[in-house]
Amino acid sequence: MAITSANQLELLQTAEAVAREKMIDPELVIEAMEESLARAAKSRYGAEMDIRVSIDRKTGVATFTRVRTVSDDEELENYQAEMTVQSALETAKAQKSDIIVVSGVREVFDPETETSEKFPNRRFLLRKPTELDRALAEGVDQDTPPQVGDELVDQVPPVEMGRIAAQSAKQVILQKVREAERDRQFEEFKDRAGTIINGVVKREEYGNVIVDIGRGEGVLRRNEKIGRESYRPNDRIRCYIKDVRRETRGPQIFLSRTAPEFMAELFKMEVPEIYDGIIDIKAVARDPGSRAKIAVISYDNSIDPVGACVGMRGSRVQAVVNELQGEKIDIIPWNEDQPTFLVNALQPAEVSKVVLDEDAERIEVVVPDEQLSLAIGRRGQNVRLASQLTGLDIDIMTEAEESERRQAEFAQRTNMFVETLDVDEVLAQLLVSEGFTSLEEVAYVEQDELLVIDGFDEDTAEELQTRAREHLEEQARKALERARELGVEDSLIDFDGLTPQMLEALAEDGVKTLEDFATCADWELAGGWTTVDGERVKDDGVLEQFDVSLEEAQNLIMTARVAIGWVDPEDLVADTSESADDAAETEEAQA
Repeated sequence: MAITSANQLELLQTAEAVAREKMIDPELVIEAMEESLARAAKSRYGAEMDIRVSIDRKTGVATFTRVRTVSDDEELENYQAEMTVQSALETAKAQKSDIIVVSGVREVFDPETETSEKFPNRRFLLRKPTELDRALAEGVDQDTPPQVGDELVDQVPPVEMGRIAAQSAKQVILQKVREAERDRQFEEFKDRAGTIINGVVKREEYGNVIVDIGRGEGVLRRNEKIGRESYRPNDRIRCYIKDVRRETRGPQIFLSRTAPEFMAELFKMEVPEIYDGIIDIKAVARDPGSRAKIAVISYDNSIDPVGACVGMRGSRVQAVVNELQGEKIDIIPWNEDQPTFLVNALQPAEVSKVVLDEDAERIEVVVPDEQLSLAIGRRGQNVRLASQLTGLDIDIMTEAEESERRQAEFAQRTNMFVETLDVDEVLAQLLVSEGFTSLEEVAYVEQDELLVIDGFDEDTAEELQTRAREHLEEQARKALERARELGVEDSLIDFDGLTPQMLEALAEDGVKTLEDFATCADWELAGGWTTVDGERVKDDGVLEQFDVSLEEAQNLIMTARVAIGWVDPEDLVADTSESADDAAETEEAQA
């Protein structure tokens, strides 16, 4: 097949037809044709040659050119695609090349001045120049001889393509068109992730549903389908675009009907106030196909967020329920106060008492005995959804269980005061009833706080504090002796901020020198929480029993590092100042 035929315009017509069918840029198809023709020409002239093809966008004429790059004598490797400066100069003079076309920019580094300068890469045309060549040559020095990096361009005759070459060219064009089509599909759908799309079921493969979504196909995986749903070809389906990924086999569009965001987008479609931003969806928790909870807040005091989402006679929420195959939905007013929000989230169960532990992100909920099963829900569904909605781990107990626990704590603290202070049970119970939980509180509290207890005079209060201090001092002495027996060095004993009991705990954990202490992490001392397989796991700290916070642990560790010379105090002050400045900027931006 000859490239130079009377039907050269067929190339352009074919490119336009393919581009229109695949909905891609015709320029991409023409570039694919140029590359395929160049590859076919290399099989004729030699794979080492740099053969390039240019198709005229108006006439369809294909021009075959050979390009040789000017290189240094030492760096010359491919004699078919490169040439020396001297050879280029002789060739240019022999061909009387006087047209220079800029083809790029090269950067030359000068080792003496340690600077680099940019020069235009020039092309010396050994063929008849075109109008485009002359336009590119404007403003470029025409008299400078060829230099390293320049190119010499010579026209070569078109090639006759046989059956094998034509088939190879066809494969190149198809591959390029396929890549362009994939890129177009990815660019179209990447910005639509997080939105709802309507499609038509094409087929089902191993439980996964293939959905036609217009200019592409999406995959609704088995675990993203609502349990009771089944689909047949040509069924219409509404899905949430969960993710769009660029993969080797093309862009993959993953759909979902179980994602909490799917419900949020459905409410946005059904409730105009959500679409307009008057009502905001703060959190969604779902047990797909069974039950869901959604927390909403209104920024307009005159609009009830729950009523707006329910709609007249439940029309709005019912439309969402129908789309989700009858999934029951609890619409809950959102509240900034976490305990209040949790009480709302546990509806319809009634809550008697809430105890929040912000550090552990756990919350204890006390409910009446008859409300326990309702609060937990069938198979723990209600409390599980409330936990997902609030982001807290929830412990539910009845009023009877909570009363038993309080009584056990009361008895434990009473016995502790009886044994350590050598007082009778009645006096110890009075201390616990007034809120005293430890010997430190009794020993170092203001005496006036003890005098408010019925039956306590100054002598009694002073005697109690004396006994408490003596007991604490004895505990400290024994702990220090134990720490020395375990091998704790004086450098750590003399370190300010650690009590003898802390030293004993550190020694039992293998921390016996100031260097050992300086290598500890803050969470190793104060404890913390980590997430493993989606569940929060408690990490016990060595000093956690002494109520050492993470910030206090960080300060102790940094002080130890400064003391042994690992950290420069000036750098520490500078880092602290930068952190304070960043925090101030963040507060200003939020304000």
